[in-house]
Amino acid sequence: MDFYADIGASDTQRPSLFELLAQEQLRDLLQPAVKYILAFFAQRHPRYLLRIVNRHEEFYALLMLVVERHYLRTTNASFSENFYGLKRRRKPVFETDRANIAAGTPGDHEKLTPRDRLLSLLFLVGVPYLRAKAEDLYEQVGGGLDPELAGAEASQRRQVTAPQTTRARVLAAAKQAFKVAYPYADSTYQLWLFAWNIAYLFNKTSYYRPWLGMIGVDLRRMTVQDMRASDLLPTASAQSKTMLQRILAVLRPSALLSSLKHLLPLSLLTLKFLEWWYSPASPARFLERSTQGPPISRPAPLLPHPKGVGVDPEQYGQCPICKQEIVNATALPTGWVCCYVCAYQWVKEKGTCPVTKLEVRVDELRKILV
Repeated sequence: MDFYADIGASDTQRPSLFELLAQEQLRDLLQPAVKYILAFFAQRHPRYLLRIVNRHEEFYALLMLVVERHYLRTTNASFSENFYGLKRRRKPVFETDRANIAAGTPGDHEKLTPRDRLLSLLFLVGVPYLRAKAEDLYEQVGGGLDPELAGAEASQRRQVTAPQTTRARVLAAAKQAFKVAYPYADSTYQLWLFAWNIAYLFNKTSYYRPWLGMIGVDLRRMTVQDMRASDLLPTASAQSKTMLQRILAVLRPSALLSSLKHLLPLSLLTLKFLEWWYSPASPARFLERSTQGPPISRPAPLLPHPKGVGVDPEQYGQCPICKQEIVNATALPTGWVCCYVCAYQWVKEKGTCPVTKLEVRVDELRKILV
């Protein structure tokens, strides 16, 4: 594993494939995480949040448009890339890392232009939104049981409900074509990205994704100079500010957006912890139980039938059928306890309780675990 991580390590600013996969995985997890948070609060405030949950893809795309635009403008990186200490730069014809280190700041020719930010937003927000809508559409048109597998009745029902108008027939044909073509298109897309990952791993390309090569932007590790340029490191002037000035600086919209990389993981960790703490398997359930309360008594068995097997109330733990000590205790729905073998054979042959003569089925026998 270390060998693959060190491929192309002569360029110290070039991120490894595992760093890029980690930031991409974080970006893919943001949408279900935001949806989970919205659904969690929508249960308590459905009047205000239910419509947002129903239009989650549009809301998430608008949210990420604001967030990604802020991070691209301030740090030259997306949210997940900045979280892992990466940046985007316009790839120069000749590498000038040594010159940048000597100058103390990145070169102006490496900074992203407004066009680069716009195209980056297109691939960071627009393409994932279209993929999410396509996946939802495929789940709608591709879900359920195929009518041809359900028999003639379903086929007849499909013929009765078949669209009659030309527009409806064209729409149905388009949905059917999309249903057939989408799995192949998605598989081809994933294989394309996988092949590009292999090429990047073995230093055959300097672009992590093909669209980055189209816009001429690659990913690099952030340096100390980049952090200072992005105000990620405290300076002497920032440390000399008063407490009120620091609070006002934190409450600015740009400062709140910049703090998302710290607030979002913390909020997700808190919600998952609360979900685990209040789950049925949580230790909190055992801590809340009182060990001083009275034990729950078992239900009283029904009265014996005169023609049933005799039961001696003084012989506790004795099987009413075999008159021996109960082995593998099994309770009948009438409340009486017998050996499992005795109870199973009796109920299977006679279909009644041996003591009360009430009707009993084999599936109603319950083993007692002590």
